[in-house]
Amino acid sequence: MRYEELTIEGRNAVLEAFRSGKTIDKLFVLDGCQDGPVRTILREAKKHDTIVQFVKKERLDQLSQTGHHQGVIASAAAYEYAEISDILQNAKDKGEAPFIIFLDNIEDPHNLGAIIRTANLAGAHGVVIPKRRAVGLTATVARVSAGALNYTPVAKVTNIGKTIEELKAEGMWFVCADMDGEMMYNLDLKGPIGLVIGNEGEGVSRLVKEKCDFVASIPMKGDIDSLNASVAAGVLAYEIVRQRLASESK
Repeated sequence: MRYEELTIEGRNAVLEAFRSGKTIDKLFVLDGCQDGPVRTILREAKKHDTIVQFVKKERLDQLSQTGHHQGVIASAAAYEYAEISDILQNAKDKGEAPFIIFLDNIEDPHNLGAIIRTANLAGAHGVVIPKRRAVGLTATVARVSAGALNYTPVAKVTNIGKTIEELKAEGMWFVCADMDGEMMYNLDLKGPIGLVIGNEGEGVSRLVKEKCDFVASIPMKGDIDSLNASVAAGVLAYEIVRQRLASESK
């Protein structure tokens, strides 16, 4: 199965992509270009909370597939994003308590793809990523997910912390991964749960961690102090699976 990241070039094409409702992950604009059509495109980008990067002509030429970018290139998602409501409905349709994986600024597309794959196999009902400072659904992410992106919805939200608060109000509990937390085996991770995995280098941000009900650590027996983000997600996701299976068998 092939996934293609859609590159949209030229002022009219980019403007129409925004106006048609297509999800644009990133907009590249020639540095210093501020004429009327470009300002219109920038207004649309702001309206849709799209990340904008002002770059040199050499960078645009490098990104361009047609050679006719007119100072504007948009990078659209390789796959459509879901809504949080779609993920909750997915759980409801299966008659299960929601199990959602939240990613706090994961930047590596290989990690995101691997986590989506794990989410699918662990029975998570969806994955949530932030709009800013994080990788989106690129072609690389889709390939690494090994087809899981066809089955596991991924929602993109403006504010992870605010989304967590809204879901807590609806009865969900949240656990985040941190090596200074409580041993994961000692925590009750059954019921409607959100698992939060942090950035590869900095972990879960302080503001997001403060909104979580539990902070879970994974036992470490080696000489280094941390696991890859996708591996940590897999370990914790399957502890949640283990606890769910144990409670079902009682």
